[in-house]
Amino acid sequence: MANGFTHIRLASVASTNAEMKSQASQLATNAVISAVEQTAGRGQRGNTWEASPEENVTMSMLLRPRHFKASEQFYISQIVAVAVADAVRGLLLRASCQDVEDVGVKWPNDVYVGDRKICGILIENSLSGHGIQHSIAGIGVNVNQREFLSDAPNPVSLYQLTGMCWAVEEVIELIADGIVRLMDLYDREGADMEQLQREYGGILWRREGFHPYIDNIAGEAISAAIDRVAPDGMLTLRLADGSQRTYAFKEVAAVI
Repeated sequence: MANGFTHIRLASVASTNAEMKSQASQLATNAVISAVEQTAGRGQRGNTWEASPEENVTMSMLLRPRHFKASEQFYISQIVAVAVADAVRGLLLRASCQDVEDVGVKWPNDVYVGDRKICGILIENSLSGHGIQHSIAGIGVNVNQREFLSDAPNPVSLYQLTGMCWAVEEVIELIADGIVRLMDLYDREGADMEQLQREYGGILWRREGFHPYIDNIAGEAISAAIDRVAPDGMLTLRLADGSQRTYAFKEVAAVI
């Protein structure tokens, strides 16, 4: 174990999350499984994830929260998203990239640079009563991919932003280190969870001003500003007339 986590690097898997599920009972907390090639990666609600072999991060990390209740599982999503955003921001800083200030978390947990998606995250929690038995954080980061062939509307890679090639395993280590650090900070008795809320809220994508959305419940286009994200992950938007609407995942979509 190095830097608080173990890393298993595989040549090819259908899905690192599925592989982690099959091995979870035998692996230590903070274990990471990554793959050179992932053939059936997926994101929130079954969305697919494009990743060329050898060029990108496709990884899953096994977390065993000690203090988070089942009702607090969104804290894990926030921790992972903040850790990935921090890692991306650090790499862009290293490359003196002018886009560093545009790194943000698109609710609930995709990482964007401006209006382009650089990372998708899928958190799968195994619950036990009122607690969380374990969480599997599946993370895909576009690293060295030069072009995207799928119909994804807005992908971008570190290479496209910086013109530099990056060591994929170094990016994995940066992300895993960040997750371990934040889990140690927040998954403990007496942790300042309001600080986590502030960290997450401070890097929310489109956190300022009014932007277009599709309300999938009402079936209409709206212009709204982010009012808040609750600890349980519910998003509240404020419309121009001052009224508010609150949404769960997939009940509202940002228009890009």
